[in-house]
Amino acid sequence: MSRVLAVLLVLLALPFALAGLVLALGAMASLVIALRVGALYPPAGPFVNVPGGRLATMQEGPADGPPVVLLHGASANSADPMGGIGHLLAARGFRVVAFDRPGFGWSDRPGGGADASPAAQARLIADALDAMKVGPAIVLGHSWAGALALALALDHPARVSGLVLAAPVAMPMPGPISLPWYWRLALKPPILWVLSRTVGPPVALAYLGEAGRRVFKPEEPVPGYIETSRAALVLRPGTLLANVQDLVGLPQALTSLSPRYGTLRLPTAIVSGAADPIVRPDIHAVPLSRVIPGARLVLLPGAGHMIHYTAPEAVAGAVSDLEAAIRAKAVPAATP
Repeated sequence: MSRVLAVLLVLLALPFALAGLVLALGAMASLVIALRVGALYPPAGPFVNVPGGRLATMQEGPADGPPVVLLHGASANSADPMGGIGHLLAARGFRVVAFDRPGFGWSDRPGGGADASPAAQARLIADALDAMKVGPAIVLGHSWAGALALALALDHPARVSGLVLAAPVAMPMPGPISLPWYWRLALKPPILWVLSRTVGPPVALAYLGEAGRRVFKPEEPVPGYIETSRAALVLRPGTLLANVQDLVGLPQALTSLSPRYGTLRLPTAIVSGAADPIVRPDIHAVPLSRVIPGARLVLLPGAGHMIHYTAPEAVAGAVSDLEAAIRAKAVPAATP
């Protein structure tokens, strides 16, 4: 009888032992991935001190040029918008400042999960701009950072002269998000923390190339995008955790932010791919353009989500047009 009991105990313990082995191997693989990615893509610009930490930037263009702040979307970092349109804007004479959002790239996330909301990140970006003595600036937010740019304009208006929202996430989600039980379990903070430091990075690495292709649909991916955007920086455990926290908390944040959009009184351009399957313009860009007084909407036929790479002239043109309008308004009319 004791032998049978021992066998049963071994059989019961086996799944836990296998799970422990998988997690241990995943932790070692995650450490190797993090070290390798960090060595391949070190900080590419100056840091800016903010309360509790510092934010990383990439900067280009003349110091006395009109300032433009670039804010990246989910799973990205400052190299994404800089590689897409930042260099183009700098060549046009703009002072370009691209931020790694808190917890992404090389930026700290001083509040941990509390910094997952657009409002919390807007506060840190505003602190950084204040420390840099930059602004008011045109703020360009892509995708997730559309909500961040809107929060920055609403809560820190002295830092923002105009908004360019590229394929923005902005409006409340059309319905409740229903997740399978295993996703709900995986998203519990302790389990999410463990997964992000064990099996998460190796799994994300396996899908990185496919994700880089999928995000461009229905258009063809731009050659070299993964390297240009330094996309592998998202594979590091802390950034994986921050990315999931940002995405999970976004629906509630949009519900809080969206009723205030009608109070904005600043030049705004909204540029979106008409065929974007990731952030559909009929759900976000189009209704947003109706809510913000005077907002200009540009829908690019056949374009998908990555318009700052596939249609950089159109997005940069929206920035240039906005800057010209702001400058014209600032110059007093000639006396007859």
